[in-house]
Amino acid sequence: MASHHADRHKVQDPYSLRCVPQVHGAVVDALDYLRRVLDVELNSATDNPLVFPEGGVADSGTAATGGGRVISGGNFHGEPVALALDFAKIAIAELGAISERRTALLTDAKLSGLPPFLTAGSGLDSGMMLLQYTAAALVSENKVLAHPASVDSIPTSANQEDHVSMGSIAARHARLVEANVERVLAIELLCAAQGLDFRLAEVSDRGAPVQPGTGVAVAHRRIRSVVAHLDHDREQAPDLAAALELVRTGALAELVED
Repeated sequence: MASHHADRHKVQDPYSLRCVPQVHGAVVDALDYLRRVLDVELNSATDNPLVFPEGGVADSGTAATGGGRVISGGNFHGEPVALALDFAKIAIAELGAISERRTALLTDAKLSGLPPFLTAGSGLDSGMMLLQYTAAALVSENKVLAHPASVDSIPTSANQEDHVSMGSIAARHARLVEANVERVLAIELLCAAQGLDFRLAEVSDRGAPVQPGTGVAVAHRRIRSVVAHLDHDREQAPDLAAALELVRTGALAELVED
């Protein structure tokens, strides 16, 4: 076994590569759950009180108004949405967390076999190093934002409203997490394209150029159509903005799927 792997062949890939379907699939499931909850709640009656005309539902705790009923209830409580949003923002944060780990693998020469920080001029140029810093900072910020808002509550209205969902806070934090993760994914795109540039320049054991899979090749061409290879250090804000647009619009995903 030792001799078989003497050529630095990796026995196993790190989890951030090997477990992509499991993590990404769980994120998709969480977002599907949020969609189902929102669909139910958007089509529900959340007024208080609920007013039923004559012939409506009769129940204890109802007040008669003419021939109808006025029922004081709690359908306005946002707990279903708050819990679902908390679940979703945790899931989205995990999508960013595993993406940042793949970016870290790409920029670490000992793990990737690529030039350090994905630059040919390592030592003089920083390459993609600061992009990985940025991804790490955004992922760390998401750890704070992903704290469940729904576990908190504070009484208002003279303790009449003594338990609330904090769903609006969960929603705002979810949007911030999503925006951060979009940037983390854009950074991974830039680093992956840069790494593939170096791989494509290599020669395989059989003397033929290294060729990526069809979907990877299409994605690489699309990224390179808006962001040039990083030969030397330059301001990378425009590069990040261009990659971010591909993430936000879904253009890259649609292209690869087609």
